[in-house]
Amino acid sequence: MNRHTQEAGLHGVWLSEPSASTVEVAALAGYDTVVLDVEHGSFDLAALNWLLPFIRAKGMEVIVKVLGPQREAIQQALDLGANAVAIPHVESVAHAEQVCGYAKFPPLGDRSFAGGRVSDYRGFDDAWVAEQDSGTRCYPMIEDASAFADIEQILALDSVDGIFIGPSDLSLRRDRGAYTAGEDDLTDIAYLADAANAAGKPWILPAWSPAEQKLAVEKNAHVIIATMQYGALLTGLSGASAALREIQAQAGE
Repeated sequence: MNRHTQEAGLHGVWLSEPSASTVEVAALAGYDTVVLDVEHGSFDLAALNWLLPFIRAKGMEVIVKVLGPQREAIQQALDLGANAVAIPHVESVAHAEQVCGYAKFPPLGDRSFAGGRVSDYRGFDDAWVAEQDSGTRCYPMIEDASAFADIEQILALDSVDGIFIGPSDLSLRRDRGAYTAGEDDLTDIAYLADAANAAGKPWILPAWSPAEQKLAVEKNAHVIIATMQYGALLTGLSGASAALREIQAQAGE
């Protein structure tokens, strides 16, 4: 089994902008994992510098979906204290081997040392390197058709701790158009889940609909990301507005 196999079914919330209040509310609601979407969100390094330790101080795990498959983006997220990185736009097993190596120190990978937060602002030794390589996690995102085709080889890489499925882009890149969580979409997700489970490595899914969530539970997803920051806000605001309009309509009858 992979060194990071844990109890399946952690509940994740997706943030697109830095907000201590959203993290606090998510913790109150029972979420244990926070995904920070740096690729498409409004995060900069200054925000990550205060938000990452804040999330961890709340006893929550934090996965940073980094800006792109580049050394600097991956290393900065880990140096500032991310528990894990999700790396978007991984194209193949060769590409995964290169970019996931930036999350692991030599000889396992090619991560560079920084004497900051994660090393208690001092030097390091071999035991610290081993702890970092085993304790921090690297999840290539499977959202390209070519990465989908290489999934077994990607999962076999020692620098890969699991996979983060990107259903929307995967649907576009497998020529199905916009993602609908339809039968073919769910079949792709199940295929990737089975591959990860067979490799003994965790898999993560943004699962907004009941159909996706049911599949994630049945296939033992490690983290099920149940809602987005903006989506949850829209749902709450819409529900309150609809309820008030219903009361107003009844009063006018």
